Amino acid sequence: RPFLSGPKQGELRCFKDTMYHKEKSIQIKNSASALYNNLSVLRIAPRRLTYFTVVHANVVNTVSASWDGLNYSHRQLQSKEPNVATSTSLIMQAAFCVLPSRDLLVVSSQKGIQMYESDGSIMVYWHALDTPEAPTAQAVFARGISAVSDNYICVGVSSGAVLVFDIPSKGSNITLSEVLEEHKEAITDIASECSGSQECLANLVTADDGGNMCVWKSGEEFQLLNKIPGLDITCSSVKLWKGTVLAGYGTGQIRLYEAVTGILHAEVNAHARWIYSLDIAPFSGLLLSAAEDSFVRVWHVSMTPETNSVEIAHLHNECVTDTQICGAKFCDGDGYAFAVTGYDLSEIIRYIQS
Repeated sequence: RPFLSGPKQGELRCFKDTMYHKEKSIQIKNSASALYNNLSVLRIAPRRLTYFTVVHANVVNTVSASWDGLNYSHRQLQSKEPNVATSTSLIMQAAFCVLPSRDLLVVSSQKGIQMYESDGSIMVYWHALDTPEAPTAQAVFARGISAVSDNYICVGVSSGAVLVFDIPSKGSNITLSEVLEEHKEAITDIASECSGSQECLANLVTADDGGNMCVWKSGEEFQLLNKIPGLDITCSSVKLWKGTVLAGYGTGQIRLYEAVTGILHAEVNAHARWIYSLDIAPFSGLLLSAAEDSFVRVWHVSMTPETNSVEIAHLHNECVTDTQICGAKFCDGDGYAFAVTGYDLSEIIRYIQS
C-alpha cells in the first residue's frame, strides 16, 4: 500500500475498499505510444455510446463502443501538415473537449493543432505551429489540451505558451483569441475546473516540464491568479476540482494544492515510478492515478469547507502486469468504470465496480 503523508491540514482516512473487476478489453488498430495522458474518453449518453482515442506515432486511433458491448466502430486520423500528402509528424496528444454547445476532438502534434467533430468525421480547424527556419536544439510541438468555460479550448506548446481558441457554437469560424506566456518550459498538461461549481474563482490550471503550475480565471482576457513553483520535477498530469489542484509528478508523487493560495494540503507517495495520467470523477471525488510501475490506483478526495481541509484516502489497486501504463480515464462522472492504455499495448483495458 502506498505511503501517505501530508501537512497537518490534510487528513487521511481509511475507506472501505471499492473493488473493481476487469471487463472485456477493446482492441485497437495500433499500440499506444509512450505519451502522457494517452487516452481520452467521451460518453454520449443519448446514443448509449462511448468514444475512446489513443495515439500511436502519427495516427490517432478512435473507437466508438456501444454500451452493450456488441458494436465497435474504428477510425484512424493522420496528423496534418500543410502541402504534404502523408505527414510523418508525431502526434503528442488527442483529447475530447466538451463545451456546452458542442464536443470537439483536438489533436496536437509537432506541426500544429487539428480540431475535429467528436466522431473524427470532419476536421473543422487547423492551426500551424511556428517552426524555425533553421533546426534548433529545442523540439517544437503542441501538448496539453482542455476545454474551459463556455467557449474556449486551450492548447499548450513547447515554448511554454498556452494558445486560447475561441470556439463558436457551430461551424469552423474558430479564432486564436489570446496567447498566455507565463511558462518558460514546455507545457505538459492543462485542466479546467470539473466540479461544475460556478463559484470557483480559478477555473484553469497549466503545468510544465519543470513542475511549475499557473492558475487562471478565464474570460475575454485570461487572468493569472497564482503561480505554484515546481521543484525541477516534471508535472506530467494535472486536474482541478472544487478549487483544488491535483498534480502528478515524475517522482511518482501526487500533490494537492489549494489553487488560489498555493497552500499544499497533502502529498502522497503514490507510485514507484513516473506518473503518466491522473483523472478525477467530479460527482464522487474518486481520483485515478496511473504510472510506469504497472499500477493503476483509485483514491477518494474530499473537502471540508468549514476547516478548509482536504482528505485523501487510498481505495483500490490494479496491476497491469509488465505494462508501462500511459493513459487512464474514468468512463463516467461517478467513477463507476475506468479504462487504461499501456505502451506497446493494442488494447484498451476496462474495469468496472463490482
